[in-house]
Amino acid sequence: MTVLSLVIFLPLAVALGLSALPKLGDRAVVRTWIAASAADLALVIAMWAGHGNGGGVSYEENVRWIPSVGAGYHIGVDGLSLPLLALTSVLFLVCAIYSLRRTTQVRAFAALFLFLQTVSLGLFAALDLLLFFVFFDLSIVGMYFVIAGWGHGDRNRSALKFFLYTFLGSLALLLGFIGLYLGAEPHTFDMVELTRHPALAGSPGLAALVLLAIGLGLAIKTPAVPFHTWLPPAHTDAPAEGSAILAGILLKMGTYGFVRIAMPMLPDAWRRYAWVIIIIGLISVLYGALVAFAQEDLKRLIAYTSVNHMGYIVLALGAAGAAGDEAARRLAVTGAVTQMVSHGLITGALFLLSGVLYDRARTYDMGRFGGLARGAPVFSALIALGAFASLGLPGLSGFIAEFQIFTGVIGSGGTGLVVAGALAVPGILITAALFLRLLHRAVLGPPGELTSRVTDVHRSELAAVAPLLVLSAAIGVAPRFLLDAIEPISSAVVSLVAR
Repeated sequence: MTVLSLVIFLPLAVALGLSALPKLGDRAVVRTWIAASAADLALVIAMWAGHGNGGGVSYEENVRWIPSVGAGYHIGVDGLSLPLLALTSVLFLVCAIYSLRRTTQVRAFAALFLFLQTVSLGLFAALDLLLFFVFFDLSIVGMYFVIAGWGHGDRNRSALKFFLYTFLGSLALLLGFIGLYLGAEPHTFDMVELTRHPALAGSPGLAALVLLAIGLGLAIKTPAVPFHTWLPPAHTDAPAEGSAILAGILLKMGTYGFVRIAMPMLPDAWRRYAWVIIIIGLISVLYGALVAFAQEDLKRLIAYTSVNHMGYIVLALGAAGAAGDEAARRLAVTGAVTQMVSHGLITGALFLLSGVLYDRARTYDMGRFGGLARGAPVFSALIALGAFASLGLPGLSGFIAEFQIFTGVIGSGGTGLVVAGALAVPGILITAALFLRLLHRAVLGPPGELTSRVTDVHRSELAAVAPLLVLSAAIGVAPRFLLDAIEPISSAVVSLVAR
């Protein structure tokens, strides 16, 4: 077993071990979960140090799995997957720390999150389409049980809506993968081979249909407008840890799939329909910001800002397929991947902080709070920092990502892309306005009816949220360590789309 396989399956092995130790107390279960996630993060950091800054694949493992259809257990990491493996390990670790005070079905909760961690790590490391699909589908099952089992409100309905929407997307994705398999000569699900020799290169009509199927499956997962309607209820009724993983990791499976699969394996179709992708991204940016501004529920507000922020990624990837300056297109892809990491850190922190509020007052209604800074200064400082990071304040990761995206989109050349970039700018302004309104009403305003219930963050809550915001600040101030990993793969993707 390679170190990458150990990283992927260590959480699952610990989950199975917890099931075999029924006498282990709740506190010991969570500490075991924390230790496993910390060990996994340490292994990922060691892998990052050993990978270097090249554009190739490292820690590769390729074992025959279903030879009759050319599918294998093929895994590896590069500058696209490594940052997302690190993000996954960080977010699952802080969710474990955040869960130290959980008292309801702790063993099952920890085992389910460890299972989800294996699934997420496996997807970002997969270099075989069938293996990618298996992990993609299992993530839906895991999150369904998180929402249905530990959520609140109308959790069963929200979990069912999440499952049906995203499972429909996975079926469309499978059809697209089968199309790639049948269009390849020889038939294969191997992602490296399909990137080297794109299928359906001489069949533009079939390539368009395959891109439509794959794009639909990934757009639902992202989610892009109009395939986003499952997201707000799922977030609203999920537990805080579930929302953090759903926004921070599971949504990235969609955008990661665009960069890993759709762009390099269907380059002609991606170029041909680049403006359709740009328009979908632009609509998501503006719609997500406008609807978020109208929310009174804190969790729904954060959920709709996710639609907005993921829209920037789709916009940048669409621009990378349009004709224009190659350096600017590389910058757009680099910004898109940076945004995946940044959004995971910032939105994960905001959802955990919303969980603190719900734990104290059993509501997310912002109109019932005010003046929280007096009684909960640390909580207020954390939510203020998270809000400033999300609106793209310089010195934080959101600024680095969005600056690259806008520079890449507008700098690619052509009146259309300049107009698209300009039209997306109001999304930043609206996001800034809605977060400033949140801070004014809930943190700085006069006391609300539920303000007295909100005590400051506990040590476990602080230990979970603070590292995410510290990492956002680290990327905002010194992004080189992240960009050095991403830029080679961005160049490779743009060159594949341009060929």
